[in-house]
Amino acid sequence: MAAGPTLRASQDASGELMNAEGDWTAAHTADLERLAHAAPPHARKLTINLDSIGRLDTFGVWALERLRRSAVEAGAQARLAIQQDQRAKDAREDLFAGVAKALERQPVRTGRGDVLGAAMRRAARGAQAFVEDCAAFLDLVGRLTFCFWQGLRHPERMRLRSAVHHLDRTGTRATPIIALMTFLIGCIIAQQGFFHFQRFGATDYVVDLVTILVLREIGVLLVTIMVAGRSGSAYTAEIGSMKMREEIDALRTMGLDPVEYLILPRILALTVASPLLTIVGNGAALFGAGVVAWAYGDMSPAVYMERLHEAASHIDLEVGLIKAPVMAFVIGAVAALEGLKVQGSAESLGLGATASVVRSIFFVIVLDGIFAVLFAAVGM
Repeated sequence: MAAGPTLRASQDASGELMNAEGDWTAAHTADLERLAHAAPPHARKLTINLDSIGRLDTFGVWALERLRRSAVEAGAQARLAIQQDQRAKDAREDLFAGVAKALERQPVRTGRGDVLGAAMRRAARGAQAFVEDCAAFLDLVGRLTFCFWQGLRHPERMRLRSAVHHLDRTGTRATPIIALMTFLIGCIIAQQGFFHFQRFGATDYVVDLVTILVLREIGVLLVTIMVAGRSGSAYTAEIGSMKMREEIDALRTMGLDPVEYLILPRILALTVASPLLTIVGNGAALFGAGVVAWAYGDMSPAVYMERLHEAASHIDLEVGLIKAPVMAFVIGAVAALEGLKVQGSAESLGLGATASVVRSIFFVIVLDGIFAVLFAAVGM
């Protein structure tokens, strides 16, 4: 039967001496936990002799190192020593060195130079991650384009049933919440317009304001931001869960391309659904503005419809509808990319879903600014 670990205290010419005996292994966890705090409280010099130890594993080394450190924290000069058997010392040296290194705590540096260096290192890591993300995004876009072209050449490879399923999820089921939100935003914009414009006797122009804002900017922005929060995060969670359960690796093993099999149908559905949801959102927002114009601005529905007909133009509608599929494609690609980056933990999945929403909204706003400059350059 294996002998349990013990510590036998004595004194020699150099100070306190503790002889470790028995087997210091994980099988004696409770005893090792107790012995790790058994250092003499008032010792000035302490030597922990390891010559009499039988079997030793990483947990035992960890307990001995904790014993030494507890003595050091109490003010003693403590060391671990193998005094008689040099071969045993050489054999266990790597084990002790590895555990000691793992227990090391890096000191916190607060100097200005260290702060500046840490900031520069964070900036360098951020720049490197940005470049890697851009390369991965372009690679995914290229693979999606190739898979779509292959699907056009060979229609039997196009997973239309899956695309229709995801179109129902991202389009039909999202219609009520998007209609409600855009309706409320239309009401708010109209109410604020009437409240401020009536000071100047220009309430008739509230309809022009609401129409241009909704058709060109607010409608498509609200819809794509909600799509990013609703569908983009769902895509990331789905693909990330498949990555965690190794289903994507299984697809590759069966000779199926995950981009063609999983990602392309989702992005096609999102790209088709986004302009349709934008039309629904525009209609709901303009209807909400009409309700406010009638109830708050004392404008009859007939007058509102006449002003709306004069203010609206097909160019404004086209601007919003051109933006919608491009933004939806970017949202889907970012969501898929974040899902493919998920590792093997629930924390990684949560961080991926969060990053998907944040980055998608960021890219949507950047794209909206780019489109604004391009449309202004071509006179739209």
